[in-house]
Amino acid sequence: MKEQAPFDVAIIGSGPGGYVAAIRAGQLGLKTAIIEKDTRLGGTCLLRGCIPTKALLRDAHLFQEVKKSVQQGLFKTGEFEADFSKIQDRKNDVVDKNSKGVEFLMRKNKVTVIKGYGTIINPTKIAVKGSGDGASMEVDTKNIIIATGSEAKSLPGYSFDENYVLSNVGALDLNQIPKSMLIVGSGAVGVEFASIYNSLGTKVTIIEVLPSLVPLEDEEISKELRRVFTRKGMDVYTKAKLESAKPKDGGVEVTFRTDKDEVKIVNVEKLLMATGRGPNTAKIGLENVGITTDRGFIKVNEYYETGVRGIYAIGDVTPSPLLAHVAMQEGIVAVERIADHHPVPINYRQVPGCTYCEPQIASVGLTEAKAVEAGYKVKVGKFPFIAIGKAKIEEATDGFVKVVADESLREILGVHMIGHTVTEIIPEAVTAMALESTVDDVVNMIHAHPTLAEGVHEAMEAVFGAAIHI
Repeated sequence: MKEQAPFDVAIIGSGPGGYVAAIRAGQLGLKTAIIEKDTRLGGTCLLRGCIPTKALLRDAHLFQEVKKSVQQGLFKTGEFEADFSKIQDRKNDVVDKNSKGVEFLMRKNKVTVIKGYGTIINPTKIAVKGSGDGASMEVDTKNIIIATGSEAKSLPGYSFDENYVLSNVGALDLNQIPKSMLIVGSGAVGVEFASIYNSLGTKVTIIEVLPSLVPLEDEEISKELRRVFTRKGMDVYTKAKLESAKPKDGGVEVTFRTDKDEVKIVNVEKLLMATGRGPNTAKIGLENVGITTDRGFIKVNEYYETGVRGIYAIGDVTPSPLLAHVAMQEGIVAVERIADHHPVPINYRQVPGCTYCEPQIASVGLTEAKAVEAGYKVKVGKFPFIAIGKAKIEEATDGFVKVVADESLREILGVHMIGHTVTEIIPEAVTAMALESTVDDVVNMIHAHPTLAEGVHEAMEAVFGAAIHI
């Protein structure tokens, strides 16, 4: 077994958390290695998650925009249809270019890339099997960062065959647009794929066991998304329970029970199980160093230190929100802790959540219900995009901005948006909350006109009944 020279830090996993941690370590002058079992760098987010999904969403949205323009008579053309093979080619090209970009950043920051499956032997040694040259090796390191991410979970009793019963991986790599699809689960993965395939002509059915779509979002956001999805022709069932899924006639026969205790049977070409993700913490050697898990998650402190000195864990393997941008910042905090660079711990109440369905959803802070539950005397401001000139120009009048504030201190407790490109607007709310701005502070900031971001300004004004354009 070949032994690799000692490193200051070795990172297992090259997803958003891992590769950002590696870059920051390189910037701080640490001798750094990153270990990746995949043939390409970037992890689930870049290769099989965030990036390819958004590429498909962009093209599905563009298809709908062209279709709308033809219907409006802006262009004269006959019938047209999406060339799904070209859409898939573009998605794959986007992924490939981004992965090569990560490789470039590793070289730029003098990070040693080791291809193979990493297993922790002890707090200063990692065994890597199946590395780039086919040989095994041992990596000596002063510190280890576990950044092995997560993978899709199916419901008990069901398994992915990626042909008829799909995970997000299978849903990304279909050869053709299915005529029908049933999606179990309405979190980010479920509603994003619902938007993609509905826009491309698939008959979409969604079933969700909880009372609302996107269950973690504010209740009014969930209701608006359901309204828009239903208008677009999707069948949506909440408080619905999957009872069986069986192969039938080259597809899947799905049986579920509705909130009215009715049994429904739906025959579809594809069944997508968008039922959550689980941490990749098995078979990486945690037992060799005495690290225990809770439901697979590794317990860490505010600097992502585990109970074993010199071993850190970031991203989806910890109980923090399973978001790429969270993993990135956690990686920076962990590395700066290793380098004694005085990192600032993350305030998770100020982490934005973004869902790229159409209309998009973006939020930060407390929902109205959570704020009330926490004991705040709540004031709410709400402003619809239909009252904004830019939204009419874009023909994107669905949705609204909602501000949750404390009545006495006028503190911003949460901001929730649903509408066109709201994921690009949410940073304003994050910044305001991070700087401890009040509602009045944002009201007194001039917002450019015409922009969709005016919805934030108007919603802030609406908290105390002073919105202008409604």
